[in-house]
Amino acid sequence: MSITHQIYLISDSTGETIDRIFLALKAQFRNFKCEDHQFSFTRTENQILQILELVKKKDNAIILYTIVDNKLAKFLENEAQKANIPCFGVLVDLILNFSKLINEKATHQPSGQHVLDDEYYSRIEAIQFTMNHDDGNSINDIDKSDIILLGASRTSKTPTSIYLANRGFKTSNIPLINENSIPKILKENPMSICIVGLTTEPERLIDVRKNRMNTLKENQTTDYTNLEKIKNEIENSKKTFKKYKWPIVDVTRKSVEETAASIIKIYEIKKANV
Repeated sequence: MSITHQIYLISDSTGETIDRIFLALKAQFRNFKCEDHQFSFTRTENQILQILELVKKKDNAIILYTIVDNKLAKFLENEAQKANIPCFGVLVDLILNFSKLINEKATHQPSGQHVLDDEYYSRIEAIQFTMNHDDGNSINDIDKSDIILLGASRTSKTPTSIYLANRGFKTSNIPLINENSIPKILKENPMSICIVGLTTEPERLIDVRKNRMNTLKENQTTDYTNLEKIKNEIENSKKTFKKYKWPIVDVTRKSVEETAASIIKIYEIKKANV
């Protein structure tokens, strides 16, 4: 009977690095079965202790981490050792240690993660779906989305959607003009899908919109770039999100990767509570 390992990926940032490293790592072991659990933005000892409480409840658990703070990394290693949980920093000689742990010889095949498997085709399907459901298009089958993003114009909906699609999530995004711009199906069943509201600081948004207008060589003296109008727009969007109990992610000074990591965490929490 094959063993399914529980892999805990712990990062002090978005988790993108460790996710990619683990993808390459597991491609080296053809018979390796696992379930992975991601924890991004782990930056305190208390967060680590909370994660370890979850890890202790699982058999065949392994921790992989990318934490740049040496003190925090050492704390994680020490606490994992006390609980007899294998724990590796990804910059260690990982393939060798992992091979010993699961008792399987590595293939040492370069680019082993680039395989046209089911996961690959699912990701392609997610990208196609997301492109077809950009900016409020194709709302007739929006209920097939994994994630739906709502937000005012220029709140990073499209780039975040594309990033999420590349991670395998079918993502729709809808520009929030007012409450009437929200599809009826979402207002009637507000908790049926993972819906996330995106917001930002008005002062930041006006700069983004002005740059957009400059690029298009259009007149900037419109409501689109009026600070008071934008403040009302953002405030009304927050009220709408709160009304339907949709979680909010503030994208101000966040990279697309950071925004997506927050959204994925929201998605995983919702999925776990279904």
